[in-house]
This record gives sequence, structure tokens and C-alpha cells, in this order.
Amino acid sequence: MAAEEVRLLAWLRGPAAAGPGGPELSAYVAELAALGLAELGREPARLAAERARVGAETRRLAFEHYRAFIRSAECTGRAGRGFGGIESRLGSLLGRLPALQDACRNFMRDAEEIACSRRMNSLTLNRHTEILEILEIPQLMDTCVRNGYYEEALELAAYVRRLERKHSSIPVIQGIVDEVRQSTQLMLNQLIQQLRTNIQLPACLRVIGYLRRMDVFTEAELRIKFLQARDAWLRSIQASIPNDDPYFHITKTIEACRVHLFDIVTQYRAIFSDEEPLLPPEGQALNEGAIFHGWVLQKVSEFLRTLERDLQRGVGGRLDSLLGQCMYFGLSFSRVGADFRGQLAPLFQRVAAASFKKAVEEVVEKFREEMNSYTLISAPAVLGGSSGVPVPAAQPGTLQPPMVLLDFPPLACFLNGLLVAFNDLRLCCPIALAQDVTTCLEDALGEVTKTILAFHRAEEAAFSGREQELFAQFCTAFLEDLLPYLNRCLQVLFPPAQIAQALGVPPTQLQRFGRLGRIDVGALREPLAFLLPAPGEEELGQESTPHPEGEEEAMPGESGTAGQQESPPGGALLPDIPAATG
Repeated sequence: MAAEEVRLLAWLRGPAAAGPGGPELSAYVAELAALGLAELGREPARLAAERARVGAETRRLAFEHYRAFIRSAECTGRAGRGFGGIESRLGSLLGRLPALQDACRNFMRDAEEIACSRRMNSLTLNRHTEILEILEIPQLMDTCVRNGYYEEALELAAYVRRLERKHSSIPVIQGIVDEVRQSTQLMLNQLIQQLRTNIQLPACLRVIGYLRRMDVFTEAELRIKFLQARDAWLRSIQASIPNDDPYFHITKTIEACRVHLFDIVTQYRAIFSDEEPLLPPEGQALNEGAIFHGWVLQKVSEFLRTLERDLQRGVGGRLDSLLGQCMYFGLSFSRVGADFRGQLAPLFQRVAAASFKKAVEEVVEKFREEMNSYTLISAPAVLGGSSGVPVPAAQPGTLQPPMVLLDFPPLACFLNGLLVAFNDLRLCCPIALAQDVTTCLEDALGEVTKTILAFHRAEEAAFSGREQELFAQFCTAFLEDLLPYLNRCLQVLFPPAQIAQALGVPPTQLQRFGRLGRIDVGALREPLAFLLPAPGEEELGQESTPHPEGEEEAMPGESGTAGQQESPPGGALLPDIPAATG
């Protein structure tokens, strides 16, 4: 009853709180409310009877239809088990759904990429021609460079630079840029290599124009590269000249330098303008001609070193020809402001002096050898006399050697050797060599004097009267004939008028500067004075052996006149003694 009271109270509070039964309970309560008190009293009995009837009916149905209930229970069991399997499979399916979601997302992403790639392929196919042209730029660039089409190659390089600025992030474009840079470097090497060949001015202008458009060098670097390349070509020409013969080597070097070096200078001045100064990176002004003039001075210095080296090796008696070629070379370079003729004189002066000194030393050595085997008895006493060999007439512009020396073969051979040295010196005889030649000759004559004294000391004890007389005549011929003749030869080589003009003094005042171009006969006479005959005997000897006309020693006051009379404009020829005196 307590439960029913609770349900009743809940129903009275509202339909929503009625609990189990729902609408049926509400209808039954409404029906009870309509019954009277007697009927309400009979209602429990009626409900009990109704309950018994329903229970009996249920049992009867269960007995009659037990098979259906069994099948229903079995079906319910199977359905429960089926629902359990379904629930487990649904759990497995739910466990696999995240992987399926990830796979679907990957598929969608791959599909988007494939679609994008397809669109790119379609766009590539539509612009195939344009893309192919861009991809063929490196090959086209290489072909242009190797075939010498530098104008087209420069246009391609400029186009690639524009592509790089716009699309530097694209790997294909970057690869094209790298390949084009390699071809550009090859073109640069080819252009510089062209400057190392025998290239003419128009081609030089084109090459420098290409290099400027490539914009790889500054203006100063471009000038240096040009001079380096042309210098390499000039060095290759000089290196190809045979070096066996010094004269041939230096003449070909002079010709190559004069022609090709002048061409390089002309090309440089035509290509580069020195009107505007070059500015180094520090901003300090640089002389616009410093690079060019420094290179020219370097080449002139190299040529002078080569000339000096070949002159030291020896060029024979062709020093005058070589000097003329060098002077012409220097004159041609004076037009470009690089006149180096003033530096040639010391070189040739040293070589001429060294050659003369060597020749004189050889003559002195030969004189010593001949004096070692010389005997006064074998001297033909009639060679220098009036009944001897006829004396040839002196030719104009020449000096006739003293014929009395034919009586003394060592002196005649010595004079012949000196005349050969004088004739070699005459080909290239700077006036500045007057003092050096005179000193060298005095030293040689001093050695000759010592040799004569040594001969006298060795043979004096065995001298007969005739030999003593012949030896005195030997010394007299040396002092009175040979030395004055050598002085006249020196005046022919170094005319006093020219020496005075070079010193800037009158010829009459030339003696104040010492013995320029004259041998000190007195100093050489002093060691041999005791061997000379007495003055009376000397005059007698001179009467018996007269000197040829014009053989007297020129006096100091007459030296200028004598030198001018005996030295023609082309230089006097100094003849040997016309006899086989050895």
C-alpha cells in the first residue's frame, strides 16, 4: 500500500511524475475516480479474478505454443550473439577508421599533386617551343663562342643575365646561367688569346670592344691585360730568333722590336685614350699614362739588356752597322716619347773599348812571342834602305806606315796588329774613347818597352858589335818612327778639333786637359834612353836611313791642322805595312 500511495501522490503532482504505466495508469486512475464507493470496494476482488484469469490464460498459451516460445528464445539468443559479433566488428571498424582517414588524406594530396603536375605538363606542352629555346641557350652560346660569333654570344649572355635577375630561384635557370658563364669564360680566353697573335689594329679594336662589353675588367685591368697579351706575343717572336750567332740574333731582335713594338704602341694609343685619368679603388688620382709608359720603359730596358748581352758575346767588326740599326730604332721610338738613343752610346763605347783592349793585348802577346824567337842577325838590313823593296805611293786620305820598320819584323808585326785594331775601332769610334784608347795604347807600349828591355838583358852578353848597332836601330825605330806614327793615327781617329768641340774649348787650349789622343813619347823613351845611340850617331843613322815624306812627328801646336788634313769625312783608312814581315 505504501508504494501505491507514493505512486498516487506522484500522479497527483503531475502527469510527468507518474512513473511506470504511463498513459494506461492515468486512464485507470481516471476510471477509479469515476466509480462509486461500493464499486471501489468490489474493485480489488475484480482485479484478483482478472489476475487469475490472465495467469490461467498465459499458462494455457504457454502449453499450447511452447514450441514458438522455444524458437523465440533461440532466435533471441542467436540475435544476441549476432548483435555481439556485429558490435565487435563495429569496434574493429572504428579502430581502422583513423588509418583510413589518413590514407584518404594522402590520396587527396597525391591527387592534388598529380592534378597540379598535369596542369604544369599541359602548360609545358603549350609553351614547348619557348621552353626549348631557353633550354638550348647554353648549346647555342657554346656554338657561337667556338665559331667566333662573339656579337651573338654577348647578346645571349645579356639575355641570360636578365633571366637570372627575374628567376634566380628556379634551378633550371640557375643551371643555364652556370653553363653560359662557362662559355663566357671560354670566350674571354679566346679573346685574350687573339691578342697573343699577330693581330692588326681593326681586329684589336673589335676584341677590346668585346672585352669592354663583357664587363669583366676595369679600365686599368683591361689596359694591363692588353699589354700583357701583346707582350707575350712579342716575347714569342723574340724567343723564335736563333741565338747561336750574336750578330744575327741582335739584328733580328732590333728588327722585331722596331716593327712589332711600334705596332703595339700604335694599337694601344688608338684603343685607349689617356685624356681622362684612371682612378684606383682608394680614390687617389693616378697618372693616366703610368701603365703604358711603365711598360714601354720595361721593354726598352729589356732590349738594352739583350743588346748588351749580345755585344759582350761579340759581333765581330760589324759594330757600326749594329749602331746604325739601334740609332734608327731609337729614332723611330722618339715619335712615341721613348727615345733611348742616349743610352746606346755607353754600351757601344764599352764594347768598342773592350774589343780594342783585347786586340791590343793579343798584339802585345804576339810581340812577346816573336821577341822570344827574334835574332838580330837574321834581320835583313837592306829592307828599309834605298835599294830595298820599292815603297808604294801613299793614297789620299791614308797614312803611310814608316817603311823603316820593315827592317825589324817584330815592330812591323806589332804595328800591323795595332793598325788592324785601329781599323776595327774606326768603324765605331766615339770621341769619348780618346782617353781610354790612349791609356790602353800607352799601357801596351809600356809592356812592349818592358819586353824590349827583357830581350836586351837576356841577349846583351852575347851581342856582337853589329848586333849592338842593330838593336840600337831597333830601339830608335820604335821610339822615333813607331810612336810618332801611332800619335798621328790617334789624331786621325780622334781629331783634336772634334775633341775641343766636345769639351767646348778652342783647339789652342786643348793642352790644358792633358794628353787627350796623344801618347806620352817622353815617358816611353826614358826606360830605353841608355840603349839609344849618341846624338851624333843618331844624326848619322838618320842620314843613312831617311824617313818617307810626311813621317815626321806632328808637333803639339800642329796637331789640329794635321788631324784635319789626314782625316777625311768618312774616316781615314789605316793600312798595314805592305810586306809579309812575319
